[in-house]
Amino acid sequence: MKFSKLSQLFLVSTIGLLVATLLTACQLVTIDYLFVASSAGSGSGSAGQIQTYAVDSQTGVVRTAAPTVASGGVGPIAMAVTSDYANLYIANQGNNSVVHFTIAGNGVLTSKDTLTTSTVPVSLAVSTDNKYLYVATGSSSATLTEYALSSGTIGASVAQISLVVPGYTGDTIVPTGVNVLVKSSALTTPSAVYVTAYDKSAYNPGGTITSIANSGWVFGFAIGSGGALTAATGSPYQAGVKPSGIASDPAGRFVYVTDYASNELIGYTVQGGSVLDSMVNGPFKTANEPSAICIDPRGSFIYVSDALSSVISAYAITLATGTPSTLSYTTGAAATDTYPVAIIVEPALGRFVYTANQLGNSVSGLRLDPTAGTLTETMATPYPTGNAPTALIAVPHGNHSVQSVTP
Repeated sequence: MKFSKLSQLFLVSTIGLLVATLLTACQLVTIDYLFVASSAGSGSGSAGQIQTYAVDSQTGVVRTAAPTVASGGVGPIAMAVTSDYANLYIANQGNNSVVHFTIAGNGVLTSKDTLTTSTVPVSLAVSTDNKYLYVATGSSSATLTEYALSSGTIGASVAQISLVVPGYTGDTIVPTGVNVLVKSSALTTPSAVYVTAYDKSAYNPGGTITSIANSGWVFGFAIGSGGALTAATGSPYQAGVKPSGIASDPAGRFVYVTDYASNELIGYTVQGGSVLDSMVNGPFKTANEPSAICIDPRGSFIYVSDALSSVISAYAITLATGTPSTLSYTTGAAATDTYPVAIIVEPALGRFVYTANQLGNSVSGLRLDPTAGTLTETMATPYPTGNAPTALIAVPHGNHSVQSVTP
């Protein structure tokens, strides 16, 4: 008798989780709650959902925790969380919504308020002081909008900026990611916000090209008093062909962008709090179609999910310069399930890496060696999810200290 892939994943996961429970029944300790955004069904109009998993401290195995909740829309695409881990935000592309949830101590999500955007939301980020929510939207026009937050509740728009390439104001710009930088001297103070985007008029495989502009960009804005946004000197910055993901190190010294079309990782140093300067020895090679990026909470290693190759590229960060150096693996050690599109390092211990695998309908788990940065599979990985997971995020549970770096 043949089983579907989802049935096989469920069977393997169930057996693995049973073994893990029998072996460590008295030692199961949840260190994080892992939230995964996916669709409840297989149709294009299927409602979105958020599934909650508990991360085991010893093995990194994830198991179902709090009940699944509706995402508040169709086509969930991105999630963000406040730095106190009390509030979660999810963007739904199908109904142009951003929904706010509170996070209880047991991982239960409760829907609170909803923001309707004028165009399709693409990516989210929260300022490190939890005062502002940044939403990148774009279909016919691309914008970055800054919303005030009050105890997690989404308030009025504080600033809205159109994302336009100088000299090519008529081009169609498509945002792909948002990242908020912190000041290295005060890790709770936001310094700048960056948006990755590509020029669809210049890069449109299978479609019409109407522009000779560079196709990949990073738009940078300094964050001032009252949330005022000012374009960083030299912004926007060239970023390859089709930037797909963006992350900054915990000390706010370096910014890294993945280029989906060129299979590259692009590095920048941060000057004057917001200005980006390309690393002279980059860009750096990845596997095929890098889709997302994260940095471990100690600021030592970079992990990139490579969608087409279904692997994770890993790099050690040279602390003096920010240069990423490729880490070597035994063949297959950093493999994921099919088509990973999002990646995180859990914040409590900083010892486990997880990817959302869009075509595998699963989450892959890998153990992170905090000294070498290398990865090995966790027990029973991959773990079944809903249909086509697109985003994931983790919050620490209990009194476990959160890993961090001190500049």
